[in-house]
Amino acid sequence: MPLPAATGTQYPLTLQTPQGTATATITEVAAGIREYALNGIDLVEGFAAEKVPPFGAGIVLAPWPNRIRDGIWTQNGVRHLLALTEPVLLNAIHGLLTHAAYRLVAQSETAVTLAATVYPQAGYPHQLDTTVGYELTAEGLSVTHTIRNVGTTDAPVALGSHPYLKIGDVPTGDLVLRLNATTHIDVDHRLNPVGVTPVEGTRFDLRAGARVADLDLDDGFGGVDAGSGRGEHSLTAPDGRRVTLWGDENMAYVQVFTPRIFPVRSRSATGAEATEFGQAVAIEPMTAPADAFNSGDGLRWLAPGEEWVVRWGITPSGFAD
Repeated sequence: MPLPAATGTQYPLTLQTPQGTATATITEVAAGIREYALNGIDLVEGFAAEKVPPFGAGIVLAPWPNRIRDGIWTQNGVRHLLALTEPVLLNAIHGLLTHAAYRLVAQSETAVTLAATVYPQAGYPHQLDTTVGYELTAEGLSVTHTIRNVGTTDAPVALGSHPYLKIGDVPTGDLVLRLNATTHIDVDHRLNPVGVTPVEGTRFDLRAGARVADLDLDDGFGGVDAGSGRGEHSLTAPDGRRVTLWGDENMAYVQVFTPRIFPVRSRSATGAEATEFGQAVAIEPMTAPADAFNSGDGLRWLAPGEEWVVRWGITPSGFAD
């Protein structure tokens, strides 16, 4: 008897593209990307349906990504205290929807839209209606978020996502990461910001690329260049295949995380699956950095009735026969 899905209802997507058959699986819980592949070649770190997303793989981060120091922030002189969901470091992390069951809004063979409400609660006295839409296109996987303030007072919001990118069975350490960012967010021992430093001349300058195996990061970056209307970061395999993560002008920040104990799933030529612990790389597009509720950096204040739309996506290239 198969185990029940730990992430609720699974929404499979499929599309014939110029590079082949694209497939994805989106989850009810956290509206996450559980799988995304092209011709059976995994482009994100996937996980079994009966598993909880490892290291937050693929989940939506709202109404803030990353951390809020001590879970404390203020609005109009009123101090708010959020649950410390990162108890080891005493921070509130990754928003209020990481375990939420989203409801289905629309579904087709190539697209799905899910919705969840953030209700007023301890530490966040605002109400938001949110949606996330995933669509397979000829270009890749496109993601559209909306957040609407349905409360009666201005609400602080920020947004992010937590995909781990890969290129099939190419060891992630052999991939070259290029990061389109000009500043590094310096942090303390609790991973909360203490300053910003230009990446020029430092080990954090990844604009020309670096092998993932040579990196040890859980770091935020700013100054993402969206001069063409979107900023792009990429992973490139030795054979030239590439996966690019792009974000619109709202995604001015990015977090990179390179754990070496990720449960990496691989597929053999016969389709058999195996899992072993190894290095992975999360490239997390964000509209604001850590502790934005206190610094105000990248933070969006939505007036009652106001809606905000944010877009990002994943584009594979070099995979066609």
